[in-house]
Amino acid sequence: MSTGAIRLDSITKQYPNSAKRAVSELTLEIQEGSVFGLLGPNGAGKSTTVMMLCGLMRPDSGSISVFGTDVMENGADIRKHIGVAPQEIALFPTLTAYENLFYFGRMYGLKASEIRAQIKKYLQVFGLSEKGNKIVSTFSGGMKKRLNLIAALLHQPKLIILDEPTAGVDVQSRNMILDFLETLKKEGTTIIYSSHVLEEVERICSHLGIIDEGKLISTGTRTSIMGAHDDCKNLEQVFLKLTGKNIRD
Repeated sequence: MSTGAIRLDSITKQYPNSAKRAVSELTLEIQEGSVFGLLGPNGAGKSTTVMMLCGLMRPDSGSISVFGTDVMENGADIRKHIGVAPQEIALFPTLTAYENLFYFGRMYGLKASEIRAQIKKYLQVFGLSEKGNKIVSTFSGGMKKRLNLIAALLHQPKLIILDEPTAGVDVQSRNMILDFLETLKKEGTTIIYSSHVLEEVERICSHLGIIDEGKLISTGTRTSIMGAHDDCKNLEQVFLKLTGKNIRD
């Protein structure tokens, strides 16, 4: 039986000089081994929530625990078990793929032998075996996205947080990334997946949370949320019904 891997209890965050809260009394539980789709329009509070979840930002009030550990008290320890692939490419463009990954492996505290083994494994998995000694600035967008994901996986985290992992990539890279995430899902890795491509969310996410203006407006299994809106044909229609059709910048 799955247990709550992540618990956010009445989390609130308001930035200085802002009239509105970025996150407002957000309470959420994510089950261990689930692929959780964290959805919302631009400016809904998704990135702020993720930063607090990783212990990189303190909430104004509320509490967060990851695998039973308080994030505010033990943020450094928690981050050892979390892999984050941000939307923006977090790589050194003037270094090779191998040099980038070795740097991140050292940052996670892995031994050199472990790093070499993990690099070899994941470069092969993501079709980059022949690109290890190439400068990252020469890579295509799809190659950079795949390398960005590898950097988040090197230390075999229990929780992986992905922000738009397929944005701007070609069809082949997109399919490779999604296939791999489905493999992780079968292995029981907990994944938080944030994307505006709702077809992807429908494909791989078992549970969903939709937030808007910093508040949780719907959560549950993908099936239960779709079932509660039987007038909608797909997740995109549910999303628009709950968050509206106004453009968000």
